[in-house]
Amino acid sequence: MKMIKKFIVVVTLLITTFSWAQDNTSSPYSYYGSGEVKFRGTQDTRSMGDLNIVGDSINLNLVNPASYSRLRFTTFAIGGTGNFNNLDTEIGSEKAQRTTLDYLAVGLPLGKFGVSFGLTPYSAVGYKILSSSTDAQSIERRKLFKGEGNINSAFIGAGYNFNKKLSIGLDFSYYFGKIESEGVEFINNPIVQFGTRELNTSNIRGISTNIGLLYTTKINSKLELFSSFTYRPESKLNTDNERNIATINYTANGSEVIIDQEDIDVNDTKLVVPSKFSFGAGIGDSKKWLLGTEVTFTQNSNLTNRFDDISGATFENSTKISVGGFYIPKYDSFSSYLSRVVYRAGFRYENTGLILNTKSINDYGMNFGLGLPVGASNVNLGFEFGKRGTISHGLIEENYFNLSVGLSLNDIWFRKRKID
Repeated sequence: MKMIKKFIVVVTLLITTFSWAQDNTSSPYSYYGSGEVKFRGTQDTRSMGDLNIVGDSINLNLVNPASYSRLRFTTFAIGGTGNFNNLDTEIGSEKAQRTTLDYLAVGLPLGKFGVSFGLTPYSAVGYKILSSSTDAQSIERRKLFKGEGNINSAFIGAGYNFNKKLSIGLDFSYYFGKIESEGVEFINNPIVQFGTRELNTSNIRGISTNIGLLYTTKINSKLELFSSFTYRPESKLNTDNERNIATINYTANGSEVIIDQEDIDVNDTKLVVPSKFSFGAGIGDSKKWLLGTEVTFTQNSNLTNRFDDISGATFENSTKISVGGFYIPKYDSFSSYLSRVVYRAGFRYENTGLILNTKSINDYGMNFGLGLPVGASNVNLGFEFGKRGTISHGLIEENYFNLSVGLSLNDIWFRKRKID
């Protein structure tokens, strides 16, 4: 009965979170494609430069479903991030801040099997860009572009241990979300009382799959080899599009007043979730240290926009390289808490696949983290310094700092208790 109550509580949390499991972004590059695609991993793997080559007994690895079978405790994981972003151009700079939910998931060990289900963001849109221009007829135009929304993923998956060395896993994801983008234009010189507004709305849904392999073996009495492989085939999301054109004005307190409006017929489209595969390997001692690297290839050249009227942007295949690891001074120390802390660090480089003004948009990040044990559970803290884009070619450079917190709560649900 106690086990059933725990399960009901967890499922209730997942269902209620369905309505508010929203991630967000302050990146102007989220205007393109399906938005800024989010990393699916938990805070402990993010702190190693997004390295995902190990199946842990007490921490969920949400990137590789083969890892679910490596769990030894029922695990409830939740994580969030505070993002602090400086946006720089050749003529000025702005600051932005966001607090987001990164994941909410449950992992269940079932002998040689393991099962996991939960919610993660797939992508996020969040930008606001103001520009002014004067044409050859000396007409001054003021334009505002803004967008918001998310594509979230509800997933369920299972892993199986063939033996102590090899595991395989598969998960299914259901994508759902809504994205809105708005463009407003006013003529300031000569002054025109009313402006025009174009509002585009997309309701998005679809499914995808992901498979994974984990292989671990002893090199000698002190060293282990860890390796990981994942593959996600391409899938397409159905996008129901709507467009509304309106003549508007603003009141003194900034409220929008619609003078007249008209719905415009636009085609429904399909957003591509591109195929992706990764391979990683590392060496170490699972109770002491790890050093590894992982390479991810994504077919972003197949990406499309929600509407077919965006110019100046193209896509290319992308590559992501992660290097990182961890160190535990003494995992079973009774006299020193700091000796049981997991110290993590990593670096990542990613060509995002977006090309603007003939310039590829790259993303770099340095990561550090701490795994703080609390009984059989742990708290994972992560710190990330990164840069995306460039101020050249008339573009925007983002310099960001992310502070992440993740909780991994562990318990035994499905093991029979012995009575003395």
